[in-house]
Amino acid sequence: MSINVVVLAGNLTRDPELKITPSGTSVLEFSLAVNDRVQDRSSGEWTDRVNYFDIVVWGKRADALSEILGRGDKVTVHGRLRWSSWENELGEKRSRVTVTAEQVELMQRRDRPAAAPSAPAPARHEEDDDDIPFERAPGGDVWGAPADLQLRGATA
Repeated sequence: MSINVVVLAGNLTRDPELKITPSGTSVLEFSLAVNDRVQDRSSGEWTDRVNYFDIVVWGKRADALSEILGRGDKVTVHGRLRWSSWENELGEKRSRVTVTAEQVELMQRRDRPAAAPSAPAPARHEEDDDDIPFERAPGGDVWGAPADLQLRGATA
């Protein structure tokens, strides 16, 4: 039996890059910086050591996360390791290990300049909801979840 599980919490080192495969599948890539606390044996002083991980997200989850993630954001990534190898144009063998994310949770946004205001949503009329047998919670979705909760754990 093998277990391939990775859980990381860290900060995006750059804005995510969204690509589309020839078959139309979305692929989001970003780098995550994760600190280790290590103690110097001779001085006893604690220091941070930075590790960098390449993260890959596929499908609808990639589309959703590309809209909300940015450089400096703190996220938690649950996924698995993936090793790949290839030959470059000079015929040299190359390889790398990436983390294929199955879940990404936004923990904290880095302060960014506010986006340009978008056009206001069209006014809703009470009669639009006549066929819905329940009421919408103020500021949330139909199930009463707060609006900010809807950003966490985007799933495909």
